[in-house]
Amino acid sequence: MATVLAVGVGVAAAAFFVCLPLPLLLPFREHLQAPYSIAKLVLQGRAGLVALRRSRGGISATGKAYYKGGFEKQMNRREAALILETSCVERGATKEIIRKKHRQMMLLNHPDRGGSPYLATKINEAKEFLEKGAS
Repeated sequence: MATVLAVGVGVAAAAFFVCLPLPLLLPFREHLQAPYSIAKLVLQGRAGLVALRRSRGGISATGKAYYKGGFEKQMNRREAALILETSCVERGATKEIIRKKHRQMMLLNHPDRGGSPYLATKINEAKEFLEKGAS
C-alpha cells in the first residue's frame, strides 16, 4: 500500500513541476519554437531523402538493398554467383567453396523443410554451373 501511495505522490509531483514553468515560459515561446521548427525541417528533409532513395528502387522499407529482378532464362556465371552468394565472378572459386555454399543454401531452402522446390532447383543448377568452371 505504501508503494502505491509513493508512486501516486511521485506522479503528482512530476506533473506539478512539469506544468509549473509553462506559464513562466510563455513570453519566450517564439525563441523556444525555433529549435523545434529547425528539427522539424531536418526530419522532413531526411524523410524526403529516404523517400527519394526508395523511389529509385533497390531499397526496401528497412533501408537494405535487395536484388531487383527475377531469374535469367539461361543460367550464367553472375546469376549462379548471386544464387550461391559467392564472389566467384571476380576470382575463381574452388569446388570446396561451391559445395560449402550449396550446402548452406540447401539447408535454408530445402523443400522438405518448407522451402521452395523451384528455388532448390535453381540452387542445384547454380552449383552444377559453377562446378563446371571451377578448378
